[in-house]
Amino acid sequence: MKKIIFLQLLILTTFSLCAQDITGQWNGILQVRGIQLRLVFNITKTETGYSSTMDSPDQGAKGIPVTATLFENITLKLAISNAGIEYEGEFKEGAFVGTFKQSGQSFPLDLTRDIVEKAELKRPQEPVKPYPYYSEEVIFVNENANIKLAGTLTLPEKEGKFPVVVLITGSGPQNRDEELMGHKPFLVLSDYLTRNGIAVLRYDDRGTAQSEGDFKSATSLDFASDVDAAISYLKTRKEIDRKNIGLIGHSEGGIIAPIVAANCKDVNFIVLLAGTGIRGDQLLLLQQELIGIASGIPERELQKTKEINSGAFDIVVKSTNQEALKTDLANFLTQKLKEFPGDQKPSGMSESDFINTQVDQLTSPWMQYFIKYDPAPALEKVKCRVLALNGEKDLQVPAKQNLPAIKAALVKGKNKSITIIELPNLNHLFQECKTGLPNEYALLEQTISPAALEEITKWIQVK
Repeated sequence: MKKIIFLQLLILTTFSLCAQDITGQWNGILQVRGIQLRLVFNITKTETGYSSTMDSPDQGAKGIPVTATLFENITLKLAISNAGIEYEGEFKEGAFVGTFKQSGQSFPLDLTRDIVEKAELKRPQEPVKPYPYYSEEVIFVNENANIKLAGTLTLPEKEGKFPVVVLITGSGPQNRDEELMGHKPFLVLSDYLTRNGIAVLRYDDRGTAQSEGDFKSATSLDFASDVDAAISYLKTRKEIDRKNIGLIGHSEGGIIAPIVAANCKDVNFIVLLAGTGIRGDQLLLLQQELIGIASGIPERELQKTKEINSGAFDIVVKSTNQEALKTDLANFLTQKLKEFPGDQKPSGMSESDFINTQVDQLTSPWMQYFIKYDPAPALEKVKCRVLALNGEKDLQVPAKQNLPAIKAALVKGKNKSITIIELPNLNHLFQECKTGLPNEYALLEQTISPAALEEITKWIQVK
């Protein structure tokens, strides 16, 4: 009798699982290197099974087609082949408990029908309104590009005449706060400077947030023209001391600032925060090696990656024709996949999709310009005051290689006012850190080290 009851319960349980309606919206939060990314899967029933799309609200992506949606017994499987994404979850107590995979990495991800909210991050340095200074939303025009750029101008007081800095963001589309990894470095920096008597103009990158333009087709040279437009705008403001206009560039911004300063007599000083002094391809190879070592990747794997990347970068550096470049890169990567089968391509992504993705990235206007660009010639032309700051634990723009290269170029150009500082224990974002790895950025409460803020401010104030 007990066996019969058990079998009846088993049949009822199995039937209820098979009858589970999984259509509709499923929500989850992906934790990637300390960043919280909301993901939404929208599942619909078809004649043959299921279809679905994926939204990533925090990345502004919606309706991404899911190439495979399978639900068997209690297991849901989703795949987006061209992005190398896979998800597999088991239905438990009204939710799917599973794993999200992309580019060879795995992250836990649970999906529920309830709307999920991200945990509030602790960022104690972010200023809270009302600010003890004047803040104004502004629009200025890059006439050469025929675009309007939106930003914020902060002044120590509404009336008066003040020194001013233009903040220049690092690589990737970023807003006026240089918001990344859950931090707003430029908001914190502008607040500190303005409280100390220095006006600040920060703005959204072209094609980002409230600024017009096409970010994807732009290079560092195009972004330099946006800085020129910012300077022209500041010269129209009565509150600005036109003889004391400076630029502060972070990372790629540290490339852009010397380009502008070398050709604009209105720039009185520049501050390079993790600015580069070596050519782009050399920097990328060094960056990949140092991050790989710090991440514990075996030497054999690092050498394979270096061989592939250096070969690909060399093709880009020597290229003169876009179509030939794409063909040469595709042939090179195809050959390398044969030499190192299964090692370089993420699981869940076809060989052709992987190669096309890599070729598209390497042949983008920005990447081609960056790989080929040597900052030394522009630095040699800079005659204004220069402060170059790097963090000792910066693995993206290593201080030991870049600070001496920056100094050498400035000295070669006979610049008479050079200050070079390596700040101990700071990473690429100038946070006090343990490893310097990018996956540590979001985990740290600190946005910018007070030591870095003080060095920048006191240097600007000394004329």
